[in-house]
Amino acid sequence: MLKNIPSILSPELLKVLMEMGHGDELVIGDGNYPAASMNDRVIRLDGHDVPSILKAILQLFPLDTYAADNAVLMEKVPGDTVGTPIWAEYEKIAKQGDPAFKAFTFIDRYAFYERSKHAYAIVATGEKALYANVLLKKGVVV
Repeated sequence: MLKNIPSILSPELLKVLMEMGHGDELVIGDGNYPAASMNDRVIRLDGHDVPSILKAILQLFPLDTYAADNAVLMEKVPGDTVGTPIWAEYEKIAKQGDPAFKAFTFIDRYAFYERSKHAYAIVATGEKALYANVLLKKGVVV
């Protein structure tokens, strides 16, 4: 056991966060996200929701201060009427979690998938909200 590390972060996820370098990207996917078909490095956190995971990760993970898109969300498919109240929760967590966070960048579904293929890793969650996928670009610890 270690002190001051959120218990939701598994040893496997902590190892990946430590391995990541400046500019590497991490995807946190909702329960519907096709994580296994997007990337070979998938960390499973089934049964956990994205807000709890996002909050825990941002306690340890610095966002890239040089990138305009250091926090990215998958935008809704045009014409989809589903609500996305989880985005406001993410914004609150990100603002409290890292001073480098300015705002989320939104990219289309297929662009998000492409970035996921090149991400360092994907965290697969049990999140039930739709369009609840987040991409974070790692910065440096100062």
